[in-house]
Amino acid sequence: MTAAGAGGRAPLSVLFATSEFMPLAKTGGLGDVSAALPAALARLGVDVRVVLPAYPAVWRHRPAPRSLARARVGAFDVELLETTAESGLPLVLVANGELFDRRGTPYQDERGHDFADNADRFGCFAHAIAWLAAGHTGAAPDIVHLNDWPTALAAALLAAHESRPRTVFSIHNLEYQGLFDRAAFDRLALPERLWSPSGVEYYGGFSFIKAGLAFAYAITTVSATYAAEIQTPAGGFGLDGLLRARADRLVGIANGIDVAQWDPALDRCIAQRYSVDTLAQKTANRDALQRELSLASPAQPLFGIVSRLVHQKGMDLVLELIDRLVALPAQLVVLGSGERALEAGFAAARRRHPSQIAFVPRFDEGLAHRIEAGADIFLMPSRFEPSGLNQMYSMRYGTVPIARRTGGLADTIVPADAPDGTGFLFDEPSAAALWRAVEAAAATFADPPRWRALQRAGMERDFSWTRSARAYLDLYRRVREAR
Repeated sequence: MTAAGAGGRAPLSVLFATSEFMPLAKTGGLGDVSAALPAALARLGVDVRVVLPAYPAVWRHRPAPRSLARARVGAFDVELLETTAESGLPLVLVANGELFDRRGTPYQDERGHDFADNADRFGCFAHAIAWLAAGHTGAAPDIVHLNDWPTALAAALLAAHESRPRTVFSIHNLEYQGLFDRAAFDRLALPERLWSPSGVEYYGGFSFIKAGLAFAYAITTVSATYAAEIQTPAGGFGLDGLLRARADRLVGIANGIDVAQWDPALDRCIAQRYSVDTLAQKTANRDALQRELSLASPAQPLFGIVSRLVHQKGMDLVLELIDRLVALPAQLVVLGSGERALEAGFAAARRRHPSQIAFVPRFDEGLAHRIEAGADIFLMPSRFEPSGLNQMYSMRYGTVPIARRTGGLADTIVPADAPDGTGFLFDEPSAAALWRAVEAAAATFADPPRWRALQRAGMERDFSWTRSARAYLDLYRRVREAR
């Protein structure tokens, strides 16, 4: 527990609810954010506890937890357990073996199929969050910070309590909404008052994420540009009207990154450590990556991708260009899994160009670091990207990003033609627009002084979580003190 808040103010207590937590459970950026932001808040004097489901990986990687309580929450029996994260953060685990003790990701089985009872799993989780927030295991927190659809129902459940803590709901990706049918609503023992257009009802079914948007006291998302995009029909996934109606409660706060974990001068995963002052040593990492992945080793640009292979990420645009990319000449390393057709496309490209293309169809944290260090150029042609983290990892490692001008990518990458440029941006979500950016990057790569300037500018930018955590702390204080 924190004894004093920053600047001598009364300390804030925050219950931070998430379905992912790096390294215990991660499918994307939410896992990174959920580990890094609470840790940064704790360093600022916030008394923060993280609550997440008790997945099998938690038992494998953390000390044996102690039991806090057993409770009936909604239609479910749970045990609340407490342990600590590697960072020292207190973790509260919601245990129900039938719902959470499974192989696979937090949302899908080992074959990549959504669990059929995800409504029950995360409905149970939301009930448990609301039960904890009511102070049944100690003092109620000042703020309950909910993250993405798996936690969002807790905002609606808490709304009925007069003495409830204030809720902040963060949208990490509005595309994933937690949409289920009336039968699921009934199974979750939700109040009937919520089945209405002003509640969670959504075109004959119901939406978890709508609960967060409609009932949270404040709404955040992970970049200022994305906050504007989701209020439009093109970016709002059917919820833009609700978001416009609550625009006075919506704010974009850019994510940071863990600058200790992602530091080429300290990184134990890479072949050769380096810094902005020893940037010439970066090429040793390209050589090592080529050897590791059985690529040829000519002095030509090496493009990297670390991504879920899904339509959102624009991976189909890369596949359209992949033979032209090899002909530049250039090489490409792809790490990630996702849609079967995209995986098959990259596997086929590898077979066509075995010395120029490497494809690793899984997630590997160490290899992700080695790609960031070994690549010259990083591709992020996303159709939309709420925040994005890899563009910041890339700039930190002197790897120049090519990205679509959307969401957090637009907010964090400075165009290459600016005096302090850090990367290449394009606007239209098409293979032709991406190719023009690739050609511009390849031409600049052939001009070492200009290329070095881009690398240095990216490496010198401040992407630490401290800046973002201070913005969240200011928001929490405003929310707590508001009438």
